[in-house]
Amino acid sequence: MSDTTTQKRKTTTSWQVKQRYNRKVYTKINADLPKELVATFKLATKQQGVSIASVFRKAMEQFIQEYPPKGEEN
Repeated sequence: MSDTTTQKRKTTTSWQVKQRYNRKVYTKINADLPKELVATFKLATKQQGVSIASVFRKAMEQFIQEYPPKGEEN
């Protein structure tokens, strides 16, 4: 056998596939906030080495623990 038939083919996932997955699994949240507050927040997250999303996720999880929803409402 030649080397070309035994080598594993390299493939890449297209950005469209990743985008479809993200749309299926994640929800975007938008908020209108003062520019100065957002700039300070971004700087703080960068300096701490954490993502903005991780801060919001942790805050949401803590809020849900403190105020568990009663029933389901979408």
